[in-house]
Amino acid sequence: MALKDLFAIEKKPHKGLLTMEWVILGYLVITLLLIFFTYTKMQDPAPLIWGRVRAVAITAAMWAVYRLVPCKFTHLCRICAQLLLLSWWYPDTYELNKIFPNLDHLFAGFEQQLFGCQPALLFAQKITNPIFSELMYLGYVSYYPLIGIVALYYFFKNYAEFNRAIFVIIASFFLYYLIFVFLPVTGPQYYYEAVGMDQIANGVFPNLHDYFATHQEGMPLTGYTDGFIYQSYVDGHEAGERPTAAFPSSHVGITTILLFLAWRSKSKGLILTIVPLYVLMCLATVYIRAHYVIDVFGGWVSATLFYVALQTYWSKAKRTY
Repeated sequence: MALKDLFAIEKKPHKGLLTMEWVILGYLVITLLLIFFTYTKMQDPAPLIWGRVRAVAITAAMWAVYRLVPCKFTHLCRICAQLLLLSWWYPDTYELNKIFPNLDHLFAGFEQQLFGCQPALLFAQKITNPIFSELMYLGYVSYYPLIGIVALYYFFKNYAEFNRAIFVIIASFFLYYLIFVFLPVTGPQYYYEAVGMDQIANGVFPNLHDYFATHQEGMPLTGYTDGFIYQSYVDGHEAGERPTAAFPSSHVGITTILLFLAWRSKSKGLILTIVPLYVLMCLATVYIRAHYVIDVFGGWVSATLFYVALQTYWSKAKRTY
């Protein structure tokens, strides 16, 4: 795509909201209703409401900019704005799901029955090599860059399929967020810390009920603590991580969807970029104790279902936006 094409005024600009923006507004309405119906159970619902007002304002502002200057560049800006807002929507799931009883005891118990141990407890203990540790964190922190790489590939190399690809990515994110709201599972890094490592090692998994409504303490991160990539992850982890979103693993799920989109693009370069990082991602989620192994399985299954369903919806609706 030539630079001049970015700013060329479109002859038939899309007048309404993009399909992915309707998905976001749908999620916003569902969660806003939840806030109103559980208002008295929440500690401070006002920031959640005002956060949604800001999301609507940003969406409206980006729409207005596109309508004033309808070109590919302003269209891309609309997409980027929503991708950046994902970092706000993610911790928002914790503020909503903490009103429900925690379910980690069920997932840790099922993990124990399935494997006879807790892989998330043993993985990092068995492999302490600094290079392996750095590779694990490289896989995990590649999450958002990979989203950007796939999105930009479609924008510059396959613009005709760009809106479809973005719709699949964004809609998948909000389907995961909806699951996280109503299925409060924190993952090993928070659950193990809360109940104590002695109980976990002995296969005892207490029901914590509403413990995480008032606690956000997690385990110290595993791995090579002097590593550059490890330290980079620690900085972001402390700023944005919450005891939420363990099952299914959206890291695995979204990256699986990115792999499907790379395969659909038939670009060998894109596929070869994603595959090694994808393998590292699937291992890393357990290595750093962010997820149980069954969360990874859940990520694979949910990603496949979401991808097929969303691609089918887009094709049957014959959408272009």
